[in-house]
Amino acid sequence: MSESMETLGTALPKEIERCQELLIAYAEIGPAGDFGAMMIKQDIAVAHKAILEADLPAMLRAYEALKGCK
Repeated sequence: MSESMETLGTALPKEIERCQELLIAYAEIGPAGDFGAMMIKQDIAVAHKAILEADLPAMLRAYEALKGCK
């Protein structure tokens, strides 16, 4: 079985990018999407802070939070 594992260092930026793309979809909804967009922006900001501080536990929490964004 040759399953490749992704590191948090590569997975977290991919989740940030995916969520930034979600912000575009929320913007297209209009005012009804504002609350969801605000929550996603907050999760992205937390993820960026965790990366900048090299805070591994915070990075893991941020990754899980971003994975939950739909």
